[in-house]
Amino acid sequence: MDNKKTEFNLEDLNQRFFAQDEILALAKENSPRLLNKFRLAYPDFFEKISAIQPNLKNSELLFCIYLKLNLTTKEIATYTYVTPKAIQNRKNRLRKKLNIPSEIDIYKWFNDL
Repeated sequence: MDNKKTEFNLEDLNQRFFAQDEILALAKENSPRLLNKFRLAYPDFFEKISAIQPNLKNSELLFCIYLKLNLTTKEIATYTYVTPKAIQNRKNRLRKKLNIPSEIDIYKWFNDL
C-alpha cells in the first residue's frame, strides 16, 4: 500500500513540475493564458492576494505572478516589452496597494504568501 502512495506522490510531483515549466514558458512568452494557467495550478495564491487587496486588475495579478516566479526586473521588462524603469515603478505601485513595507524584499513577501 505504501508503494502506491509513493507512486501517487511522485506522479503529483511530476505534474507540479510540468505545470511550473509550462507557467514559466507562458510567462516568457507574455501569453494571455498565463493568468488562467497559474490560477488553476495555484488557486490559494489568488485567494490570499484577494484577501489583502480584492480590487487588483488582471494586469496587476499578472505582475504578481511574475514576482511570484522570482523573475528579475530586467527579465520582466524583456518578457513584457517595457523598460526596467517601468517595471520598477509598477513594483512601487504594487507595494503601496498591497501594503508591503519598503524594508521587506518584495520577492520574499511573495514567496512567503
